Amino acid sequence: MSRGRTLAGLAVLSALAGAGVVSAQPTTQNTQPTQPTLLQPPPAVQPSTTPNGGAAPPVAQPPPAREEAPPAQVAPPPPVAAPPIAAEEVEEAPPPKAQVAAKPAEAAKRTRYDVAVIQALDKVSAESMRFEAAVGRPVRYKNLVFTVKACERSAADEAVEDSIAHVTVESQPRAAPGKPTPPPRQAFRGWMYASSPGLNPLEHPIYDAWLITCRAAAPVPTAAR
Repeated sequence: MSRGRTLAGLAVLSALAGAGVVSAQPTTQNTQPTQPTLLQPPPAVQPSTTPNGGAAPPVAQPPPAREEAPPAQVAPPPPVAAPPIAAEEVEEAPPPKAQVAAKPAEAAKRTRYDVAVIQALDKVSAESMRFEAAVGRPVRYKNLVFTVKACERSAADEAVEDSIAHVTVESQPRAAPGKPTPPPRQAFRGWMYASSPGLNPLEHPIYDAWLITCRAAAPVPTAAR
């Protein structure tokens, strides 16, 4: 009877194994846990041997290079002696060329005239008068005497076209009847500018005067014979 059961069990197990089913097997108490595999160090490199079987001597390593400090004093190199030059080989330098100094450009001269045209004003009576004064000849206007020393116009290279006259003005009242003539008193002396009357004006409490222009004197008409 027991033999028949054993055969039946073996038949069932063989059927399950053919179907790919694996049954779990219980562990036994005597089974020891597996130890992890330890990595072994690589084998030491054996020194090479000589043909005679002896060990080869170790290879000598070169010592590290040492840095040497420069010497404290460096001797200068000996001077190089230049070969002497014969006097025949030296050429004389040519004489310097004479430099001719450039003549400075001459400034244009002003044109001089012999008559000055003057405008005078009486500030009390508001009377104004324009008159001509020849160079070197005194001209009276009321109590003032005008003497023109020079009258000229600006040159072509000057920036402003102007007329300039050097005038002397004296205050000389007329002599009263029975009284001596009072001495003249200088009221102005200097240059008058036609373009700028206020640049160097006549300062007088009663009269005022300024330059208009400079011109040439008109020719004196000759009497017909």
